[in-house]
Amino acid sequence: MTTTPRGPLDGDRLAGASDLTPDLTFELLAEAPSTNEVAAERARAGAHEGLVVVADHQSSGRGRLDRSWQTPPGTAVTFSLLLRPTVPPASWPWLPLLVGHNVAKAITALGYDASVKWPNDVLLADDKKVAGILVERVETPTGPAAIVGVGINVAMSAEELPVPTATSLAVAGPDVPDRTSVLLGVVAAVREGYDVWQAGGQRGTARLAASYRAQCATLGREVRVELPGAGELLGRATDIDDDGRLVVETAGGTERVGAGDVIHVRPVAT
Repeated sequence: MTTTPRGPLDGDRLAGASDLTPDLTFELLAEAPSTNEVAAERARAGAHEGLVVVADHQSSGRGRLDRSWQTPPGTAVTFSLLLRPTVPPASWPWLPLLVGHNVAKAITALGYDASVKWPNDVLLADDKKVAGILVERVETPTGPAAIVGVGINVAMSAEELPVPTATSLAVAGPDVPDRTSVLLGVVAAVREGYDVWQAGGQRGTARLAASYRAQCATLGREVRVELPGAGELLGRATDIDDDGRLVVETAGGTERVGAGDVIHVRPVAT
């Protein structure tokens, strides 16, 4: 069967992927308000790590900082991966960065030049956002779980993009992979990166930090950081610290940001 970027997700291929990779199980829904909400329900009901809840169309998705995320039917990949991390609680803040890093790696493997804006927005050319990520902690009877929600703009035209700062794989290049291929490649990359990180202990986190820094488009940039609640920071992003926080050199000194909305305010100095 020939698939197209706007064609329906291929349930047979997803079922086959579940058979070949027992650490991943795909649940395909024709439509869902939010895959994160469905995955959280499954987690509380005892679902195992590796469940991937996929919506062919997500009608009321949520992004970071309580933003809404909606796309026309047939144009995006939207899924939530259930994970049950065993790393120490102090390492959990690295999980959103890990996901953004590996989503960007998967999109790069598809032939695009992807990078990450701290903490986990995936960018293509001209700092245009192609994918967003929302990681939520859920308490379950068997311990805490992480719900990793990912949304990728695949087949949206320029006219369908919600904001001028967004892009899609279709806008970025003519040879657009079908949505099922994008989904399988991204899920596999995230799961592989997560397994390596889990098994690596402190060294695994150190390797993740080094790889993330190399791919992070924010470092070396003049930034404006809009902080949760109120307030902002203006300065130069210089590093990611050992806890995954963004280090910003401001006129008043060094600040470390654990949460906030980063805006790149001018190109890297040359």
